[in-house]
Amino acid sequence: MYSFSGTNIPPEVKTISIATFQNNASNGPSFLAQRFTEDFKDYFQRNTTLKQQARDGDLQFEGQIIAFDFAPAAIQQQNNQDVAGVNRLTIQVRVRYTNTKDPKQDFEQTFQSTRDFPSTRDISSINNDPTALREVFRNIITDVFNKSVANW
Repeated sequence: MYSFSGTNIPPEVKTISIATFQNNASNGPSFLAQRFTEDFKDYFQRNTTLKQQARDGDLQFEGQIIAFDFAPAAIQQQNNQDVAGVNRLTIQVRVRYTNTKDPKQDFEQTFQSTRDFPSTRDISSINNDPTALREVFRNIITDVFNKSVANW
């Protein structure tokens, strides 16, 4: 079956449940799990006609944020010292997907996204910038969406 949103959801699939993703990353901000889960729910709400319910949906998602790393990248020489050309944020999320209507579609997989920031930006400024983290989240969520309901 084909739809204009790019999904491949059989007509018998009507509901979706998305559990709160746990933050198991040792150095992520305290709001990370809540923000990621809300962005995940919003993405599926906007891109499918599935009815969201708290649990036992036809499609079920759960998981945890397993890595939140902010580290220098693109090291350059400046005045005979190594300095970061950019700082790289890497987020990894382990996702378990259950399709109660077609268990052959079930998977558990780690998804990762990175984004580079100017070396002048520190992790506090990024955590306080709502759009900075959302771009990294969106990449992960899009990958999960494509694997689960778009079958790409």
